Amino acid sequence: MEKDRLNLVGKRIGIFGKGGSGKSTLTALLAMGLNQRGYHVCVLDADSTNVGLHQAFGFDQSPTPLLDHFGGVVFSGGLVTCPVDDPAPIDHASVNIDRLPSKYYQKTDHGLIFLAAGKIGDQGPGAGCDGPIAKIARDLVVYSDREEFVNIIDFKAGFEDSARGVLTSLDWVIVVVDPTTAAVEMAVNMKEMVEQIKSDVLPATAHLETEEMVFLANKIFTEAAVSEVFCVLNKIPNTEVEDYLRKKLAHYRIEPLGSLHLDEAISLSWLKGRPLFSPEANEEIKNLINKLEQFEIESDVIRNLNSE
Repeated sequence: MEKDRLNLVGKRIGIFGKGGSGKSTLTALLAMGLNQRGYHVCVLDADSTNVGLHQAFGFDQSPTPLLDHFGGVVFSGGLVTCPVDDPAPIDHASVNIDRLPSKYYQKTDHGLIFLAAGKIGDQGPGAGCDGPIAKIARDLVVYSDREEFVNIIDFKAGFEDSARGVLTSLDWVIVVVDPTTAAVEMAVNMKEMVEQIKSDVLPATAHLETEEMVFLANKIFTEAAVSEVFCVLNKIPNTEVEDYLRKKLAHYRIEPLGSLHLDEAISLSWLKGRPLFSPEANEEIKNLINKLEQFEIESDVIRNLNSE
């Protein structure tokens, strides 16, 4: 694809889902699929508890967490605060990858960049709140002197990070829906939350200590960039299950971008800590990227018409 047709350049895409839905699988497959299509891709592992995402890209170990780069968690005397208690952005959160010490990122032979926000398992007793990791995911902007990225952020399981305001810095949200009622409900809840943000519904601020903090929290939400919620079906065993999920989601006016079917090759890759490999899933990812690109083309046309 020609460079001027890479219309997802600059997008910040957050991957969400319930535990076990396959967030990390979609993160890895989507990132590699975009990279193969010619995009420069930057992946941020913002899941504070799950481990192993680096192995899906073929790395032996995860890079030094950005939590260290930004000064550590406030609960242990560090600089990075929880966005719920302190909405103020992280200082110097815009990072030039060309100047960032190499210990903080990994890079594939094809130029895909991988970073890790941090994990809470090694923070010690009393420092287990992962709000600071969510703040890194909210505020981090990665750029380069040579290229522009599609940014993909893999968030922790569940809805907690969404309530912390991480949606405000994203362009798109993708919810991974496996064959469970809980996954469907999460997609519905995410859609409702994004619609509220787009309607300028303000965040809860009664707990904040100063008017300045309240003003800043409200400003972050009213200036939010998030515009769309998509969902992708995952671990689909047969057409009956897929049809049921599609019908269930249609009731809430949600149409999945696509489906990833239950695949032993993917399960085996995760079990053995190997790069994800699945010819069938790769084809499904190509179709999914086609739909994202087409959506952006159509959205761009609408934006241009509205600006005239």
